[in-house]
Amino acid sequence: MKYMLVMRQKSTAQDTSADTDMESMINAMGKFNEAMMSAGVLAAGEGLADASEGFVVDYDGEEPVITDGPYGEIHELFNGFWILDVSSKDEAAEWARRAPMGPGVVLEVRRVTDESDFEEFADNEYIQKEKGWREELGTA
Repeated sequence: MKYMLVMRQKSTAQDTSADTDMESMINAMGKFNEAMMSAGVLAAGEGLADASEGFVVDYDGEEPVITDGPYGEIHELFNGFWILDVSSKDEAAEWARRAPMGPGVVLEVRRVTDESDFEEFADNEYIQKEKGWREELGTA
């Protein structure tokens, strides 16, 4: 089963990370990524550019509205993610505990859904297509 670890930061993270040596941070993150690769649990992972480079699409109105970043509160911003392919929620939690994060950083861990979550719709055209898409993309 797959779990997504979403890296977020609280407003205090900017203050506490200001004195952090960037090379040390990169090395710690690299060792963590390497450990997950060696264990065979890392399915994907990426860092995200600053929110000021992004945008939000809001569907509350009649037409979608696009707003350039930065947007939202600091605690709502994502900084990166990993997708782990592990045997259980407990294993995902154990990897999350090992992440080299500092004060003000939060990892949100959520299970990635798959076709078993939609068994009652197994005959749906798009559920069937999604299986093929996953195979095509090599994510099945």
